[in-house]
Amino acid sequence: MSERSPAPGGLELVESLVNTLDIESGADSLDTAEGRARFGLAEEDIPGARELRESLRVTLLAHAGHPPHRAVTPLGELLAAGPLVVAVDTGDGSATLAPAEAGPLASRVAAAIARALVEGTWNRLKACEAVDCHWAYYDRSPGGRGRWCSMQVCGARAKMRRYRAK
Repeated sequence: MSERSPAPGGLELVESLVNTLDIESGADSLDTAEGRARFGLAEEDIPGARELRESLRVTLLAHAGHPPHRAVTPLGELLAAGPLVVAVDTGDGSATLAPAEAGPLASRVAAAIARALVEGTWNRLKACEAVDCHWAYYDRSPGGRGRWCSMQVCGARAKMRRYRAK
């Protein structure tokens, strides 16, 4: 839905996972083998990935100051299933949080969020205010107060509805 450039760093994983579902059309790319392959998911991983996706969406809606779109398992509970370890580079001694096991989506998402927290970018990843959209986007506005994934689509629709209501 959005013409915005992808979120920086590991947040691109979170953004692309949330955006696997087009709420307006109902199309879910996790229904396709190609869509699952993007995230390294097997058929049996899909229910957990969908649960993680919707918990992430609720969190991104909260980043934008919006209420949850539905009841979900708290994100913290889901990320607890994806443990992290401190990985230290032997060359320069730098440290980062990394998935304890390579592969599980929850671990990769947890590592991406941890990295974004350190970089100060996590709260800039938001979900669109439009109830028929809720697309994830990275808010690059100076004040960090973006409301829509696309000003030309969702923003224009909201403004037109408000205008017509007057």
